[in-house]
Amino acid sequence: MKMSRRAKRMQRNHKRNKQGSTLNLTALMDIFTILVFFLMVNQSDVNVQNSDDISLPVSVSENQPNEQLTIMVSHSDILVQGRVVVATAQAKLETGEQLPLLKKELEYLASRFPLTPEQQQAGRPITIIGDKGIPYALLKKVMNTSAKSGFNNISLAVEKKQPAGGA
Repeated sequence: MKMSRRAKRMQRNHKRNKQGSTLNLTALMDIFTILVFFLMVNQSDVNVQNSDDISLPVSVSENQPNEQLTIMVSHSDILVQGRVVVATAQAKLETGEQLPLLKKELEYLASRFPLTPEQQQAGRPITIIGDKGIPYALLKKVMNTSAKSGFNNISLAVEKKQPAGGA
């Protein structure tokens, strides 16, 4: 039996389309390469937990803080690593130079990670993020409590001041 032209054409097309399609990875690799470079350029070395109710003081300091334990002192609460430890109003009423609830939390965190002798010389690092409206007396209590709990290497977080005349 003789095949019609249409049947021959369909047979040809079926043979040609029978070969599986292949995936061209070149475009996909280009996209991933651009994505990796974008993430590397825009990555931040330090994550500072910031809250909308805290406005940091301005400084010309060039040093960037390292990743370490953070204490946030806002108008409402004192937080250690994002966990509320004591209310700021209660901390202001505390007599003495230390805050017992904060000291208890810091001593617990210090006991979880023992230091090597070299690290003990420098002290445990800690960053205090305090609103610029917080009274210095309260900030002093927080720093004193930190020092007595073994966190001697204290850094205060500030917002970097732009140089004069800069855009």
